[in-house]
Amino acid sequence: MNMLRTVVNKFIRRPLSSMAYNGKLKGKVAIVTASTDGIGFAIAERLAADGASVVVSSRKENNVTSAVEKLRSCGYSVSGVVCHVSKASDRERLIKEAQDKFGGIDVLVSNAAVNPGVGPVLESTEEVWDKIFEVNVKAAYLLSKEVLPHLRKRHGGSIVYIASIAGFDPLGLLGVYSVSKTALLGLTKAAAKDLARENIRVNCVAPGIVITKFSSALHETEEAKEALLRSIPMGRMAIPKEIAGVVSFLVSDDASYITGETIVASGGMTSRL
Repeated sequence: MNMLRTVVNKFIRRPLSSMAYNGKLKGKVAIVTASTDGIGFAIAERLAADGASVVVSSRKENNVTSAVEKLRSCGYSVSGVVCHVSKASDRERLIKEAQDKFGGIDVLVSNAAVNPGVGPVLESTEEVWDKIFEVNVKAAYLLSKEVLPHLRKRHGGSIVYIASIAGFDPLGLLGVYSVSKTALLGLTKAAAKDLARENIRVNCVAPGIVITKFSSALHETEEAKEALLRSIPMGRMAIPKEIAGVVSFLVSDDASYITGETIVASGGMTSRL
């Protein structure tokens, strides 16, 4: 257990400016949705550290401002815009920001997700179902469709959807959310086949339980945390930076022959449909 704490603490305590820059994404422009905190921020940070110009986004302006300031203070090439992904005008503004500030788009990371209700899937309300699918699935599809002309102008590119281990093995209290993440696995497969000959790769990352505000309800008590840890073979939860590295790999040339795949980063949790 002490060894596990040492591994986690090494990542948590490392300041932004100390991240290794290897330039593997130099010249690429990336959009990352819901990227001012948690997994999204870690992804934006990692892509920028690896040389990409990154547009971050959030529904709240003060969050965007704060994230941009943090990343620019490290010398990274970033911009930011307020974006509620289910609003067409906001998605248009997000794409325009990347085009105007950085001259194009090479990468889309669709990370935005909501979970307004908990409980078994067949006990959810229609309103909860509609909201979750509107943001978690439909907005991911629409944003991909709207970014596509810009990827084609670059003669290739990469789309990455952030799903969840719950898409493989539904979590009881996250019934509808789990189904929405399973849908992203299917969207990945279908879009990848459609776009493969255009050198546009579509992949997915399914994180396990990551220490973020979004997941706090799953481990807010010691009893819940202990039960959760028993379900993770590695015996610990992930931190956002551990997911960000997987995304950086998928959008880089190191993954140039990978499309239509979902990489599970779950510490060994079950990942079969």
